Amino acid sequence: MKLELSRVVQGSSRLGVLTGLGRTGGQHSLEVPGCLLYTHCGTVPHLTQDTLHTLSTLPSVTQVTLSNTAEHQEVLEEFKDGFKKFSGLHDTVLYCSLHDPATSFPTGHTTYKTVSVWGSGGRIELTVDKFMDLQKTIQPDWYQSMADGETWQTKTSRKRVRKSVDRTLAHLDECLLLHQKSQELEGVEVFGVVEGGDILEERVRSARETAKRPVAGFCLDGLQTGSMDQSLRTQLITAVTKELPEDKPRLLQGVGRPDEVLACVDAGVDLFESFFPFQVTERSCALSFNYDISPDPERAAVLELHKEMDAAGEIQQNGDHNFDDQTQMTSFEINLKDKRYHDDFRPLVEGCGCYCCKNHQRAYLHHLLVTNELLAGVLLMIHNTAHYLGFFSALREALAKDKLDLLKRRVLGERDGQTKTKE
Repeated sequence: MKLELSRVVQGSSRLGVLTGLGRTGGQHSLEVPGCLLYTHCGTVPHLTQDTLHTLSTLPSVTQVTLSNTAEHQEVLEEFKDGFKKFSGLHDTVLYCSLHDPATSFPTGHTTYKTVSVWGSGGRIELTVDKFMDLQKTIQPDWYQSMADGETWQTKTSRKRVRKSVDRTLAHLDECLLLHQKSQELEGVEVFGVVEGGDILEERVRSARETAKRPVAGFCLDGLQTGSMDQSLRTQLITAVTKELPEDKPRLLQGVGRPDEVLACVDAGVDLFESFFPFQVTERSCALSFNYDISPDPERAAVLELHKEMDAAGEIQQNGDHNFDDQTQMTSFEINLKDKRYHDDFRPLVEGCGCYCCKNHQRAYLHHLLVTNELLAGVLLMIHNTAHYLGFFSALREALAKDKLDLLKRRVLGERDGQTKTKE
């Protein structure tokens, strides 16, 4: 795995390609800034593999989590050929993380020697040995080291945060030792985890010490949406990335909202988890924010008109948006259960090339949602995934063409527009 940077914009926003991905041959690559493909047990929620591949330019890296796979360890051990083959994944790089970024999990179950993940059957306690046995069974191309990540809550004591950093470093050392001795994990890469809560000194210490280990990249943990405001998150990430080598990727966990993605890319983050489209789909909404940095004048006028109409309606329906609550609707989406869409015959987003927008109208999606048809989730997930991947493509284009400020105005203009409309 090698990160080849082509540009660094405004001091810290990084544009490049992550090459050499995959334990057999390293034939895959991933453009950065970019996102991984979020899945539940190897499947994008609501979508079959055939439906998923109607989308163009899917990420080359598929994310699975131990919270979804650990309870299937015995079955996978009996199968013997790894999770990728077990779940029917083809021509993709498999990345295994600890927790599902789209769901919260109970805290208070971490000890000096163990961490816990939560599957459908409840809590599963993992020692380093069991954690590494799972990695041998799953056979990923790269995985996140075991970590104590329970210090993201506000008012966590400095002593607890320090313990978290110490434990995470100890877990990393044990994982690396067992990894080096394992034939099953030959060619597999390890990402070290940077912890430290909201304490700057501990974040810097965690980053500095993790960078001394032979890891392929870094997971920035404990900075997820709702854990802190963006200004503090940016301050911590900026300090952390100064301690990390420039030629290794930085993956931010638990952050997916477009405005936060832009701020974190500014601070030096390369990779994100693409769980946000799933969260939007689960609340019966469709992503509708504008990221087009080179529209033709006619389409720009149409988008602006639709944006104003949607913004006015959503404010009347939903009031203020709570940007710290991941379960609540954001200003980057429209709520299709709203009765005003029952006779709205426009596509979800004008000019969107996804299957849903080319074949169906908002009124049809509204009908599917109010009648609880399963097709609603399928069509929404197709659109939301396509829209989100399009946003990352526009982000890379903006960095390449010095249009990052324009992209920010396009994306953040939705929220600014709503505020002005409400006033």
